[in-house]
Amino acid sequence: MDPNTLLVIMAVFVCISAIALLIQAGLLFGIYKASRGMQANAERLTPKIEALLETSRVTIEQSRKQITEITSRTTEILDSTKRQLARVEEFVDDATSRARVQMDRAEMVLDDTMNRAQDTVAVVQHGIMKPLREIQGVASGLRTAFQYLAKGNRPHPSAVTADEEMFI
Repeated sequence: MDPNTLLVIMAVFVCISAIALLIQAGLLFGIYKASRGMQANAERLTPKIEALLETSRVTIEQSRKQITEITSRTTEILDSTKRQLARVEEFVDDATSRARVQMDRAEMVLDDTMNRAQDTVAVVQHGIMKPLREIQGVASGLRTAFQYLAKGNRPHPSAVTADEEMFI
């Protein structure tokens, strides 16, 4: 290759390199401007973000306090509920035991009443009804004897023939 051609090629490549460097410088300048713009935006937003962070901190602290209060109140309510449930359980147990005692007493009274009723029925049967039956039997016998004596010794002829016909 000719030295002039080589110099021309080198000059062209140096120019291309210079143009590339200028483009890179322009891009770097653009990046610089963009970062300055973003920095300005960030600086404008920084007080707002700090205020938001402070408000968030205050809100979180208040929430912690409220959660602590709610937790303590819930614990108190649960303790109170446990105590009241224990009282209700004692009351129910007491009422149950009393009801059992009353049921046992009622059963004893009912058994005693039934035994007395049976004894009374037995006394009535043996003390009143038996003598009444005996008296009724004696009265029936006397009535039959009076009827027999009132008829006389002779049987009526139709009765005698009816009796004889039965045996024939």
